[in-house]
Amino acid sequence: MTAQQEIVPVRSEVPAIADLARTVEDLISQGLDEQALTAAVRTELERALAEGFELPAEQVAPDPVRYVMYPLHVAADGSFSIASAVWDVGQGTPVHGHETWGVVGIYSGVEVETRYEKPSVPDVPLVGQGTDEWGAGQVTVCCTTDDDVHQVRCGGDQPVVGIHVYGADIGTLPRRSYDPETGAVHWFTSRWA
Repeated sequence: MTAQQEIVPVRSEVPAIADLARTVEDLISQGLDEQALTAAVRTELERALAEGFELPAEQVAPDPVRYVMYPLHVAADGSFSIASAVWDVGQGTPVHGHETWGVVGIYSGVEVETRYEKPSVPDVPLVGQGTDEWGAGQVTVCCTTDDDVHQVRCGGDQPVVGIHVYGADIGTLPRRSYDPETGAVHWFTSRWA
């Protein structure tokens, strides 16, 4: 496993993201269990997307080589982060886990998510659990610490931008990627753009 990097706090200048961050911080401070917390964060992210907001162009720009994650908010204590995750047409992720909870809302474009059963033993092929398409304004609890393996990709002819809220600084957190054919695990960290 790779070591966790130093957390560098980030504060968004976008009012809707700053408001969302304050609300998530308040929800975390209430000590809710993970299911209640992710349900509440989902509701707040749905509200923010429905009300609408504009991210700066540099926080929605695709990279021509790979998907990117821009930090919109990173709590100083690493308790949560909010990211703008951008996939260009034809781009996707490896099959991976998060090692924390996560809620994803689509800001623009279409994301295709393929879910897998979290392996209980090493080096066994992964079992698929279905595929969903998520469009602008839709929000899902993408992961919890006990159910957390998926692959995502751009599903349309324009880049997809998702607003991701995680229960850790996702840009420094060591996570697992999986070979779905063999179950082999590789540790990685999604570095911030």
